Amino acid sequence: MQSDQTVRILYFAWMREKTGRSEETVQLPASLVNIADLIGWLKTRGPEYEAAFDRAEVVRAAINQTHVKPDAPLAGAREIAFFPPVTGG
Repeated sequence: MQSDQTVRILYFAWMREKTGRSEETVQLPASLVNIADLIGWLKTRGPEYEAAFDRAEVVRAAINQTHVKPDAPLAGAREIAFFPPVTGG
């Protein structure tokens, strides 16, 4: 990944409530390769992120408005969204 990759990160539902923000723009460290790496890095940014990603296995992600799995590469990402699983009745 490029060392100067800047992305817009969006948080929805309880992810937004726990982080205290609906979006932010961050410069990603070059060491981050995929969504799982990004989640691990975000968790180190403070207790609010740790709480938001406490159950990372249920968090869903999208890169550039396309749903992706945790091993999805970050290269080329302009926007990354995190949201809880959708349930319905």
